[in-house]
Amino acid sequence: MTSLICYCFGYSEDDIVRDFAVNGRSTILQKILSEKKAGACRCAETNPLGR
Repeated sequence: MTSLICYCFGYSEDDIVRDFAVNGRSTILQKILSEKKAGACRCAETNPLGR
């Protein structure tokens, strides 16, 4: 398993590579931004660095 990029939603480096291969670009950032806008971000609790 590769390292996690997003602790809130569980996205890893592999997820981004796969997403890019399927879509021609990564759509993960847009998914994260949408969830964050909806108030679902929990970085302070889930990321060991607190961000």
